[in-house]
Amino acid sequence: MLDRIREQIDIVFERDPAVRSRWEVISLYPGFHAVLMHWLAHWFWCRGLKWLGRFTSQLSRGLTGIEIHPGATLGRRVFIDHGMGVVIGETAEIGDDCTLYQGVTLGGTSWNKGKRHPTLGPKVIVGAGAKIIGPIYVGEGAKVGSNAVVVKAVPPGATVIGIPGRVVEDEHHQPAKTDARFTAYGPTDDDKDPLVLAVQQLMRHNEALERKVTELSEDLAHLKDRTEPSQH
Repeated sequence: MLDRIREQIDIVFERDPAVRSRWEVISLYPGFHAVLMHWLAHWFWCRGLKWLGRFTSQLSRGLTGIEIHPGATLGRRVFIDHGMGVVIGETAEIGDDCTLYQGVTLGGTSWNKGKRHPTLGPKVIVGAGAKIIGPIYVGEGAKVGSNAVVVKAVPPGATVIGIPGRVVEDEHHQPAKTDARFTAYGPTDDDKDPLVLAVQQLMRHNEALERKVTELSEDLAHLKDRTEPSQH
């Protein structure tokens, strides 16, 4: 248990350049507090002490602004930065080394029992305000941009942005870098939205057509000028 607590402190130093000391993490970081309290709530939940699990979860929610259902499964070194407004549903599963920012929702789409919340593979980054909805899988190393709404499975290494979420790059089109580093808030600076690219392509095509129509109109006008005298 002490090793896991040390891991949680170390991961804050790795991913938050604003942190200055271990005492600051222990005393002031709500994401750190929420994860530790979830361990206790989950322990109660798995041993049939459902009310105690929910009570601990609600206590954590009031103290940190982060709501993690005691039935949710969190891997090791999960980092919740800022954290206010984060909601993680009962059947959600979060892999090792994932990062969630404020306002993230891992929500369900059904009132039925069973798996209804998303599963995040290892090393997934979910940007501020993003919503991942339903029992879908987000592949290892994927990045979900701020305020995206994801309702379909995301392949490993992909970057997803927009509403609804669209894949703008994945590991098949964007080879992994050997020195891959943590990227704050999901997308990299050079992401390309395929919808924007498609619109730009259509605009270029439309401009080419307009030029062609103008050229044809000029040719027809010249042709008309040449044929008119012969008709007299």
